[in-house]
Formats: sequence, structure tokens, C-alpha cells
Amino acid sequence: MNDRFTAIQWIVCGIAALGFAFDIYELLMLPLIVRPALQELIGAAPGTPDFEFWVAMLFFVPAMAGGIFGLLGGYLTDLWGRRRILVFSIMLYAVSALASGFVTSVEMLLLLRCTTFIGVCVEFVAAVAWLAELFPNPKQREAVLGYTQAFSSIGGLMVTAANYLAIQYASSLPEIVGGHEAWRYTIISGVIPAIPLLLIRPFLPESPEWAEKKAAGTLGRPSIAELFSPSLRRTTIITTLMFACSYGAAFGALQHTPRIVPTLEEVKMLTADMSVTEQKKTQQKIAAEVNGYQEFGGLTGRFLLATLAIFVVSRRWLLRIFLWPGVILIPLVYFYPARGDLDLLKIGIFFAGLVTVAQFSFWGNYLPRVFPTHLRGTGESFAANIGGRMIGTSAALVTTWLATQMPQQSVALAAAVVGGTVYVIGAALTFWLPEPNQIRLTETPQGFDRD
Repeated sequence: MNDRFTAIQWIVCGIAALGFAFDIYELLMLPLIVRPALQELIGAAPGTPDFEFWVAMLFFVPAMAGGIFGLLGGYLTDLWGRRRILVFSIMLYAVSALASGFVTSVEMLLLLRCTTFIGVCVEFVAAVAWLAELFPNPKQREAVLGYTQAFSSIGGLMVTAANYLAIQYASSLPEIVGGHEAWRYTIISGVIPAIPLLLIRPFLPESPEWAEKKAAGTLGRPSIAELFSPSLRRTTIITTLMFACSYGAAFGALQHTPRIVPTLEEVKMLTADMSVTEQKKTQQKIAAEVNGYQEFGGLTGRFLLATLAIFVVSRRWLLRIFLWPGVILIPLVYFYPARGDLDLLKIGIFFAGLVTVAQFSFWGNYLPRVFPTHLRGTGESFAANIGGRMIGTSAALVTTWLATQMPQQSVALAAAVVGGTVYVIGAALTFWLPEPNQIRLTETPQGFDRD
């Protein structure tokens, strides 16, 4: 079998990598811009009930919308094809990001974050199914899925850099809605992936596996009910719960870090003698710097997962390499350095990002292998969107509420509790995770080991 990539395959990998990068770019943008955006749009101070309510809404409601419509997107991916839905989803979140920079109310920002999230949720499912079917060689498939998803963490670094540049040069950029708020320039930058996509779209192939079955009339009709048939029930339930745990760690702990940084005593002392404007700018810079450590950790984790996925045969043990250390690491980082040591927090958040973000690449590699062609998008979407985007991201709401019950309303303590809990649950569930077929993509529900 020829292992060399064709020009079209390289283009496919490039578009998929770009899509994955801007998926995370869009998702990780909110923790960076939510504080200044709400201060401008509702005029409420951080820590007040009104402010915390809208933080919770901006984290939670788009995730619910993304989960519901993302499930529909997965169904349409199986019904209409991978390429068409992939292109539509990237265009949707790019246009939504552009419009978000011009909002004048928090309600409009919430609506556009919903449409952005919908595009992100659909893009992940379509891209993973598309790549898995375009590369039938098992080692190629593992490498392509692993390394293209690693660009998700490059997306995290990109949004951190974009936010930093926007803060640094906002005053010299064109005026938006009567001002030069850095968060608006940051959110507008999400339009970037639409530009090359418009030029390359005519060269993108459809999945040959899906197209051949569709043309031959042998492609089964997608069905959510079939996911809960006796042969697929365990796979659907376990992957959904475990995907929820992966997202629960990210949204219940890691994504609150930019909000935690300004509350550290070191940061307060550093900005104590500054004007309100300079204080705000400095806090955002430090939060962006800490977020950069997290994203470098996530990038390391994704590349480590992509490499190990080629050599580690057992999917359970591959996931445990990242899950089990996190059971101790996540609560430790948020209980201690996130409450009082900025330098140690940078180190801790690097490793927290490594073990948590690597899990997202794991699911991108694993899910296409346990659902047949006519259910691949639907099955991936159910686990990713119902489990991850809806159930998992609700951990952000839990952390926000729990912080109000903690001593000194500590977000860090709440993150330690929520992050630690979902890691323990995820680690326990690995004992029931099915092992997929090691050679081929599953075409029948019996194509993997259930022991």
C-alpha cells in the first residue's frame, strides 16, 4: 500500500487542521474576553450577582445550543455527506465571530456565541468522520487524526496571541462601536478560517467510503434510536459519559483560570497603584500569559497522544496515561497555586492542560472506529455534543455556582472540587470502555471487543 500522501490529501489535512485550530480558537476565546466584554456591555463589576449570572449564561447556553444542533449536524453528516456539512459549519462560526465584534448588548453577544458554538460542534464531527474515511491505512489514519487535531492547541495559542496583540495595539486599530475595546478585535479575528476555505472548497473531495455506499444504495439511514440497540448501547453510553468528563474538566476547571488570575494577591499587589484602565490591561495580559502556558501544555498533550496512539494498542490504557495522573494533578493545582502562587500556577497549568486537552484528541481518534459508516457522524455527534458540549460544559455552571458557596467565594476551590470529581469518574469508566478493532473501521456493531 502506498503510504505517500497525494496533493489532495495534503489539502484535506490542511483544511481539517485549520478547522480544528479555529474550533478551539473560538471556544477558548470566551474565557479571555468575558470579563472585559461584560464590564462594557452590562457595566457590572466582577463578583457581583449580575456579572456571575451572565458569565454562567455565556458559558452554558451556547453549549446547550451547540449540543442540540450539533446532534442534528451529525445526523446530516451521515445523510448529506461529510464535506458539505464541514464547509457549512466553518462558514457559520466564522460569520458569527465577525458579527460578534459589533454587538451592543449582552443578549446579542449570547445569540452569536450560540451560532458560533453550533458551527464548532458540527465541524468537529464532520471533520473527524471525513478524515477517518479518507485514510483507510490504519497507521496513516491514526497519525492524521492525531496530528491534525493537535492544531486545536495551536488554535489555543493563536487566540492567546491574538488577544495579547489586541490588548497591546487596540488604540491604533479602527474604531468599533465608538471605542477601541480589545475584546472586540479578538472576537472578530475568528473570521480568518473562512478566507482560505472559500478558495479551496472546489478541490475538497467527499469521503469515498460514504460516497460509494450512497451511490450503490447500500448506505443505511442514520438513526439516533439505533445508537441504543443492544449491540451499540454500551458504546454509546460509556463514550457519552466519558466525553462529558473530559469536557467537565476543561469547563469546570481550566476555562476558569483567566478569571482566577486577577484574584491572586501577587496580581493585586502588582496593579494596586495603577489607574483603573492600566489595572484592567495588566490583569488581562497576565491572564493571557498564564493561558499561554495552558495552551502549550495542551499542544504537548495532543502531540504526545498522536504519537502514542500509533504504538499503544489498548485504547483504554492510552486514555489512562492521561486520565490517572489528572486525578491528583487537577485538584492539587487549583487548591494550592491557583490560590496564591502565580509562578507555580504557570507550571501546574501547563501539565493540567497536557493531561486534559490530550483527551479531546483521543476521542477524535477513537469514536470513528466504534460506529459504522451510516452512524459514524450520528454516533460521534451524540457522544461529543450530548456528552461533551451539553453535559460536560455544564460543569462551568456548577463551578460558577459552587464558587458562591466557598470561603471568600473562591473560584479556584470550586474548580478543584469539580475538576477532581470528573477526573475520578472518567478514570473509573475506563474499565467499561470497549476496545475497537485494531485494523479496520467498524462496519458492524460486532466489530469490536466488549470484554
